[in-house]
Amino acid sequence: MLLLREAFFLHRTKLMSNTGPIGVFDSGYGGLTILSEIRKLLPQYDYCYLGDNARAPYGSRSFEVIYEFTKQAVSALFDQGCSLVILACNTASAKALRTIQQKDLPSWNPNKRVLGVIRPTTEMIGSITKSRHVGILATEGTIQSFSYNLEIAKLFPDIEVTGEACPIWVPLVENCLYENEGADYFIKQNLSNILAKDSLIDTLILGCTHYPILADRIKGFLPEGITVISQGSYVASSLKDYLKRHPEMDANCSKGGSVKYLTTESPQRFTQMAERFLGEAVIAQHFVIA
Repeated sequence: MLLLREAFFLHRTKLMSNTGPIGVFDSGYGGLTILSEIRKLLPQYDYCYLGDNARAPYGSRSFEVIYEFTKQAVSALFDQGCSLVILACNTASAKALRTIQQKDLPSWNPNKRVLGVIRPTTEMIGSITKSRHVGILATEGTIQSFSYNLEIAKLFPDIEVTGEACPIWVPLVENCLYENEGADYFIKQNLSNILAKDSLIDTLILGCTHYPILADRIKGFLPEGITVISQGSYVASSLKDYLKRHPEMDANCSKGGSVKYLTTESPQRFTQMAERFLGEAVIAQHFVIA
C-alpha cells in the first residue's frame, strides 16, 4: 500500500510539473487588450505575456520576416513552459499562424497548440451585421493578407468585406498621441476612406489589438447605426470554449492566477505603457528571443 501511495504521489507530481502558463504573444502592447479580456473571463489561469517591442511594429514587414519573428516568439514561450500560446496579434495571426500550425508544431511537439485572434472574431460577425456589409480596419500586413476576407467567406459567403489599412494608428497609440487633434485627422481620414468604398457597411472590425484604445474616438466620428467590434471579449470566450472542449489541454495549463510580463525592449517603458493599456501596475522583465 505504501509503495502504491508513493507511486501515485510521484505520478501526480510529474503531471503537475508538466503544467505551465498560457502564453500570450504580441509584437507590441496591443495584445494586452486581449490579455485583459481573457483574464476577466478566466482569472484562475497563469499567463505569460511576451511583447516583441524591440522589433515592433510587424504590420509593414514581409511575410517571411513576420513568420520568422513569430516562430521565434512561440518557441520562446514553449521554453517558458507554455503548452498553449495565443497570438494576440492580427498581423502574426494572418501571416504566421497557419504555417506554424501545419509546419512547425508537428516537429516541435504535437501536444502543444497555437491559436490566433482572427477566427474567433469572424465566427461572431454573422450574428452582428444586418446589412451583410462589413469593414476591416487593420495594419497593412493584415489587410494585404486578406485573412479576414477568406475566413468570413468560409463561414458567411453572403457577407461583403471591405478593408482599410490604417498604418498610422499603431504609432499613435504606442507614442501616446491618440488624444490630440492630429490623431483625429488620421482616424477621420481612414473612416471616410472605408465608408467611401462601401456606404452599406454597418459593422467595423478593429482588426488590430492596439485599436481598442482608439475605440471611443472612432465611434465619435461614425454615423449612427455602425457597430464597432473589438476582439478581446470574443477571443476570451473562444478560449474558454476551447479549453472546455479540450480537457487535456486545460490540464496542461497551471491555475494560480499569476501573470508574468516579458519584453524584448525596455522593461521600464513596457511597464509605463502596460499600465495605460491595463489600468493597473505591472512589473516587466527584459527578455531576449534567441
